[in-house]
Amino acid sequence: MNFGNLSILVPGLLAAFIALPILWWLLRLTPPSPKRIHFPAIRLLFGLIPKEETPHRTPWWLILLRVSIAALIIAALSHPVWNAGENLSRPGSMLLVVDNGWAAAPHWSQTSLMAENLIDQADREGRTVLLVPTAPALGQAALTPPDSLAPAQAKAAIANLVPQPWTNRRDLVETMLRQMAENGALGQDLNITWLSDGTTGGDSDKTLAAQLGTLGALRIVGPRDLPLILRPAKVDAGGLNLQVERAMVGASQAVGLRVLDAEGRTISLATARFAANQNAVEAKIELPLELRGRVGAIALQQSGDAESGHAGGIVLLDDAAGSKPIGVITDNATAARQPLLGELYYVERAMQPFNELRVGNVSTLAKQPLAVMILPDGSNISDSDRVSLAAWVEAGGMLIRFAGERLALAAGDDNLLPVRLRQGDRVLGGALSWSAPASLAPFPTASPFVGLATPKDVTVNRQVLAQPDIDLGSRTWARLSDGTPLVTGTKRGEGYIVLFHVSANTAWSNLALSGLYVEMLNRLLLLAAGVPNSGQDKATPLPPSQLLDGYGRLVVAPTSITPLSPEDFKEQRTGPLHPPGLYGAQQARRALNLTATLPAVSPISLPTEPLARSTAIDWKPWLLLLAALLLAGDCLIGLYMRGLLSRGGRGAALGQAAKAASMALLVAFSLIATVPQVRAQDVVQPMSDEEIIAAAETTHLAYVRTGIPNVDATSRAGLFGLTNRLLERTSADMGEPVGVDLNVDTLDFYPILYWPIAGSSQALGDRAITEINRYLAGGGMILFDTADQNVVGITGGLGPGAMRLQEITGGLEIPPLAPVAADHVLTRSFYLLKDFPGRWVGGTLWVENSQSRVNDGVASVIVGSNDYASAWAMDDYGQPLFPVTPGGERQREFAYRFGVNLVMYALTGKYKEDQVHVPAILERLGQ
Repeated sequence: MNFGNLSILVPGLLAAFIALPILWWLLRLTPPSPKRIHFPAIRLLFGLIPKEETPHRTPWWLILLRVSIAALIIAALSHPVWNAGENLSRPGSMLLVVDNGWAAAPHWSQTSLMAENLIDQADREGRTVLLVPTAPALGQAALTPPDSLAPAQAKAAIANLVPQPWTNRRDLVETMLRQMAENGALGQDLNITWLSDGTTGGDSDKTLAAQLGTLGALRIVGPRDLPLILRPAKVDAGGLNLQVERAMVGASQAVGLRVLDAEGRTISLATARFAANQNAVEAKIELPLELRGRVGAIALQQSGDAESGHAGGIVLLDDAAGSKPIGVITDNATAARQPLLGELYYVERAMQPFNELRVGNVSTLAKQPLAVMILPDGSNISDSDRVSLAAWVEAGGMLIRFAGERLALAAGDDNLLPVRLRQGDRVLGGALSWSAPASLAPFPTASPFVGLATPKDVTVNRQVLAQPDIDLGSRTWARLSDGTPLVTGTKRGEGYIVLFHVSANTAWSNLALSGLYVEMLNRLLLLAAGVPNSGQDKATPLPPSQLLDGYGRLVVAPTSITPLSPEDFKEQRTGPLHPPGLYGAQQARRALNLTATLPAVSPISLPTEPLARSTAIDWKPWLLLLAALLLAGDCLIGLYMRGLLSRGGRGAALGQAAKAASMALLVAFSLIATVPQVRAQDVVQPMSDEEIIAAAETTHLAYVRTGIPNVDATSRAGLFGLTNRLLERTSADMGEPVGVDLNVDTLDFYPILYWPIAGSSQALGDRAITEINRYLAGGGMILFDTADQNVVGITGGLGPGAMRLQEITGGLEIPPLAPVAADHVLTRSFYLLKDFPGRWVGGTLWVENSQSRVNDGVASVIVGSNDYASAWAMDDYGQPLFPVTPGGERQREFAYRFGVNLVMYALTGKYKEDQVHVPAILERLGQ
């Protein structure tokens, strides 16, 4: 029932207003309670003459107050809502189709808020909800048929639903719903809302809309603006080139770009500018040489209405674009490193500042993952070495060779050269000579060295000459002023062979003394394709290393994801079975980007309503609140009229009045507590810059809020006590402990997280699992405390906390654990410890396998059962809150020492372990 903007959801209860006149009449007939007056004997002598008296009636204003209370309660129970909008037009359930692909991420908070508003409407009208996401979950190729959910269950499902880093599969949704309709599993006359991400899915859009139209009343809602996307970057001699695209053509627009390193830190900023009516723009990012090898990704700098990143707004760069390991082939490193004379001496100084250099013979280097090998002329290689090098180049390696006496005198064909050479060499003053040292000509436009300046003081005295050939011009990357080749190169299989026609030292040219020598070598590194299969066969699958989530953040890859074939990698489309991310072993990782195979993004072609926040105001809780306050006032008035508040000198009467008033106020305020808070948006907002700065300025210990009041209070008191001990005993500058909600808060600012596990701890949602995995992968540390050693020590086996821990961490990437070894850094990071007691003793402390190379071998997960927070807990006066058994205060002191060691381990890592090796290192260095 509607009255303008006011909607009555339970209009039948309005009939109760008919009873209000009857209530008025009853209240008027009922006299107020008699006044209590203490008996004085002298009063018996007064009033002996009888007289007729009219009995008292309840005052009209008090009757009006009580009738108003009844009217407010009736009105509240009829559930009035202001601006509720139209009621659902069909009698069936509510069907919510939610696009949760990559394009939904920038507006996900608005989408989830609107979904909750729609579920609230279904709740008010007593409808069940069917929730259908259009993007399959991770590791699932198909969609799961929806169940009919109660509104509360549907809200919980929406809270756990997150954007996925792949495209929607609306075709799968259409097929699934059609099959369910044919089987009668959907019901009829549904109220359908499609929360679209605004992007087109091709023909599947109209097909899905048509199918939904056959099931009930369809409404399509979507955002006004669509996300920008980045196409994969191309690395060339000038820097990084990439394309930015927008789906909605309009006015000119500037887009910020962030260049990130492998740890996600911003190392450079750039800007791409769209002209009016332009849907794609090329952006070129020029970086200093020392930064190019550190680039791990390029991402859009979010601004405007975008609330977060998305998987289409970030481009990952694999190891082919980053720092490349280099091998220098030599059979006599000592001679080759001879200062100012040796070839290796100049090569090392040109390459080492920004590159990883390894030296050895071919057989040694072939076992290592290398992207480039440098072969000076003084190095001798056998026929088997030539075969090995040829295969390595074919697989994608780059071989850089230098000329010299050995190469000039070699006879016959050499399959490790880019061009055929004439036997002998050209010498200043010789038969094939020039009268003066030759200078460099400008670099050809097709050369990787194009754009580099050619210093006039760089000259060549001697060189090897190439045989004239039809392909010589295209293979010449640098020439002398007389047109003869200085550098030649050619592609061989997946790799390159490059030849400098002069020596690597200053014997034939002064090129090695110039800055151009360094720039030319580094330009060649940019051309290299990266480590060729890391020494593996091409058929060896590439396991996932790190994957992008829906918000464009790298997280640890689950073990359930299938490895990819290297041969099919370039054509592989991203999806739930193969999400975008980094695949392969360290130093040979390959990037699988969403936008590499993503079609051009365009707006959906169906009529769409804009996403909008609901303006509905539910009057029910406020009417109940007003009724409760009036009821409390009525109680106080009644007490006054009975005389319980009129005589201040009567202590007993006042005590009863105070109790009665307290009860009335307690009822009122208990009702107030049930009124939901009114917020502009019931969504999680990202941290502001000020909040980020405040959290980063001071180190805080953090604990997980479990929602169990006594557990959370103990955790906070425990970290408060531990923080005080750290301030007293160490130089660590610690702030107040912080409680975090895993479904809301960002964990990056906290070096260690204390997580108490109780038998009633709640399960984790998808958002919490993603955040925790990202936190652990980024170097965070979690101490899981099951606090059940008092039970385990008596009964044996697993305690309730340990069993619950296994259940709630099923989706987390927990590494293999082992008991703390006697020589572990935890035993000596500050204090020397043998045991790790808490409130209880005897529990085993488990840590991540110390042999792991992730995060420099520092454990990210620690599990104990001794209830550490209770042992650390203290009140504001520094007094312990819980007894510790069986060791008393001495046990508590060792519990504090364990806490100090734990925090110092989280802050300094394996610093103390490294210090143990200092004497041996100094002895080796001869110090």
